[in-house]
Amino acid sequence: MSTAEVRPTRQRADKARNRSHILDVAEEFFSQHGVGGSLETIAKRAGVGPGTLYRHFPTREALIAALLQARYEQLFDRFGIIKAESSDSNHALEQWLDALGEYVTAFDGLPAPLRVALSEESSPLAITCQAFITATDELLTAAQRDGYARPWIRSRELFLSVLATAWLRGAALADESSSRALRAILRSGWAEPAPTAE
Repeated sequence: MSTAEVRPTRQRADKARNRSHILDVAEEFFSQHGVGGSLETIAKRAGVGPGTLYRHFPTREALIAALLQARYEQLFDRFGIIKAESSDSNHALEQWLDALGEYVTAFDGLPAPLRVALSEESSPLAITCQAFITATDELLTAAQRDGYARPWIRSRELFLSVLATAWLRGAALADESSSRALRAILRSGWAEPAPTAE
């Protein structure tokens, strides 16, 4: 192998190593500071210049999408298991919404870029969000067919409800039971039947 052939191979290996190292540092940093943390600080901690970071990940959303890739694959493995093992469409939908809830709380602040991605097709997270909605729709349709879910409910709103519940965790007024209570409210509604006159 000539020197000219060795150099590009080494450059590709260095590039892959840099990318992997940036992702490791970003994972730790976002776990501590949330997804709104400084990208320049991530670059500094990774020992690379901001330009190197942006060459690998041109936007914050691209970095988040790369970090979430492994979790995304694990989540859809779980989706397959839920579909295969649950004979109860109501239970299957509940399990999937719980799994989605775990995914969107991987990092503090994650619901915000996912919500934005729903209306920005150019976002690297947009395809991810659409895949979640499509999977939710499959389980929701089965639950509606079996009479467990109201016919006017849409999968998009269910996904948004997962994001809303995840966002609530960081709200100033929230306590340990708030997320659980909101999930229950979203599932069954808050209104009681009108009292009957005696």
